[in-house]
Amino acid sequence: MKIVIVIFAMLSGMGASIKQSAKEVEKVQKRLELSEYQKYPNLLPEVEIVAPAIK
Repeated sequence: MKIVIVIFAMLSGMGASIKQSAKEVEKVQKRLELSEYQKYPNLLPEVEIVAPAIK
């Protein structure tokens, strides 16, 4: 019975470690993507208002 508890504890610890690693990888990917966008100029379109003003 003790071996089953030990195996279960090891598996749950490994699962928690894998879950934490996946979260960290996701954060790093987001950070890398944002740093790539810093190399480019403003990618938003410029809007020019051409309608006559309402008085």
